[in-house]
Amino acid sequence: MQVSFKTKIYVGLFSLLFLFGSGAYWAASKILRDALLEENRTRGHVIARSLTSHAIEPVLAMDFLRLKNLVDDAVVSNKDVFYAFITNARGEVLAHTFQGGFPTELLKANQPMPSQSHSRRLLDTEAGLVYDYAFPLSIEENRFGVVRVGLLQTGVQQAINNLSLTMFLATTLFLLLSGLLGTALARTVGKRVETLHGSIDQVLRGDLDVKTAKPLEKNCWDITQCQKEDCPAYNEKHIRCWYVAGTLCPHCVEGKYARKIESCTTCPVYRSCAGDELQKVADSFDFMVRTLKGHLSELQEAENTLTAQQELLKTILNATPDFVSLQDRNSVYKAANKAFCELVGKEESEIIGKNDHDLFSEKRAESNRMEDLELLRTGEPLVKEEKIRRGSTTRWIHLMKLPVYDSNGSIAGMLCSGRDITDLKTFQDQLYQAQKMETIGQMTAGIAHEINTPLGIILGYAQLLLEDAPKGSDLENDLRTIEKQTRICRKIVADLLRFSIHTESTLERVDVNRSVEEIVSVVQHTFSLERVRIVQKLDTQLPFIVGDEEKIRQALVNLLNNAFDAIGSDGVILISTGWNDQQQMVSLSVADTGPGIPEHMIDKIFDPFFTTKSVDKGTGLGLSVTFGIARDHGGRIEVQSPLPPELRSEIPGEDESLEIPKGTVFTLFLPSESAGEKA
Repeated sequence: MQVSFKTKIYVGLFSLLFLFGSGAYWAASKILRDALLEENRTRGHVIARSLTSHAIEPVLAMDFLRLKNLVDDAVVSNKDVFYAFITNARGEVLAHTFQGGFPTELLKANQPMPSQSHSRRLLDTEAGLVYDYAFPLSIEENRFGVVRVGLLQTGVQQAINNLSLTMFLATTLFLLLSGLLGTALARTVGKRVETLHGSIDQVLRGDLDVKTAKPLEKNCWDITQCQKEDCPAYNEKHIRCWYVAGTLCPHCVEGKYARKIESCTTCPVYRSCAGDELQKVADSFDFMVRTLKGHLSELQEAENTLTAQQELLKTILNATPDFVSLQDRNSVYKAANKAFCELVGKEESEIIGKNDHDLFSEKRAESNRMEDLELLRTGEPLVKEEKIRRGSTTRWIHLMKLPVYDSNGSIAGMLCSGRDITDLKTFQDQLYQAQKMETIGQMTAGIAHEINTPLGIILGYAQLLLEDAPKGSDLENDLRTIEKQTRICRKIVADLLRFSIHTESTLERVDVNRSVEEIVSVVQHTFSLERVRIVQKLDTQLPFIVGDEEKIRQALVNLLNNAFDAIGSDGVILISTGWNDQQQMVSLSVADTGPGIPEHMIDKIFDPFFTTKSVDKGTGLGLSVTFGIARDHGGRIEVQSPLPPELRSEIPGEDESLEIPKGTVFTLFLPSESAGEKA
């Protein structure tokens, strides 16, 4: 909530008056209250001591009538005395002033110690607060009784209240009178400040014809009887003459305000018209607005031209798919187009004025700076292809940096231009992979046929020899080892033949979710023996695809076996399906909680015969075959390791905040039935 200056003056003034009045009222009240209470306590002390001095003889003489008259006289002659009574050495009451019987609990309420000459205590009674005075009756330190007097605070409290009320009324009257005077002053100052604020607000809204200072009763030409109508200050009623350059006054210094104001201070016009501080502020403000208006009119045309050129250049840069940025010699960004902002993932306002250390990792920022320094030193353009990582994705960038020269021929900065060539690199890799697999397939087909014949002969002779070998002999064990290893070799050769021989696919409508459920039902028991759990997250609205169902099942089995081998035991495999509406493709993902794939091996895992398993665990053809199946169906397969946090959180028992990421996910993309029809 905005508070006006006038209101602040009111609040400040009344706050000061209130604090002063309250402080004065509190201090005076306290002094009077303490003085009256002390006077009341002294009076009670005198009454009790007087009664004590008169009671010694009657107590010794046991003159009860006289004692009764003494205590009654003390109460009657002093209206603030609430009670009085006298006790003997045994604490027995000899005389008292109570009408309805003596309150026995009062006896122990205030007993003077043997070392005390008297005792005073404040007691809370039904009649109010009472100061109880106890004076012992003694002769030569031999006590034979006690005189007790109770003095009410009611009277003195009433006097205190009356005085407080009188002081309160006087303080309030003082505050009201002071407030009225302060209000008149605040209203005058506030009105002038409000006028200035209104003028400032008008200027902020674009009105540069505002007039803040009120016209003078007499102007400079009236005071000096000047008739020089060609003077720039003549007939100028809203701008004071000392602000105007080139005036014709004989004693004025030539030049602008900053030079001539010193000579103007001695001028009778200045002394007559300058006014107080607020008037000077208003005059200066009007002159400032007028000067500003002149400068703005000069800059407006240049600004319009520059703005049109900037907008044209910005439109051209934002329309190009290439990212463009401009840096100075210190690698501070001076400009960036829309594509560069999208690459960095920040708004233009968050990039301008920052350097690479503010936008990229420390390693990349240092690398960029070293390249910039080399370009500044040599002036040679930099052209390169670079792989960058943004979160869980990797992109290829073709980059070019050029030196930018100033009017003196020196390098003033660097213009960086580049484009995303990830798709081109992907197509190149897929083409290379396909060509490599075709070549390897042709080679392995010939090798497999050549090896298969001698392996069959070895296996046949080993089986014939087993028929004649003695049971349980070393010969039988050796022959069975030969037979087992030969069968393993034949299985490897069979895998090679299946990998190398391209078979015709039987195209049909395939329900991917059903295939997943059937394959899972087959392998689930085997996996559970090693405590590997399979979790399914299937999209129920998944469209059909057109393909060879057996090959798709083979690809899924290969991915499941690969995940199972990676885990070993005690882990989770997440199978999920989904629909990519933009690419019109069905996605099938298999994620595991294994140790993951090292970064330097990611590019090799689809190569034939590449495997990290032992010789008897696999041939390294499973992922290559899966790659070929995806290619034959017009799709693709992607791998990501370690698992991204959003996927790790979907696996039961996995914590997305683990400091050591792990796991791998293979995603098979296959075109949907509708995408195939459009193609």
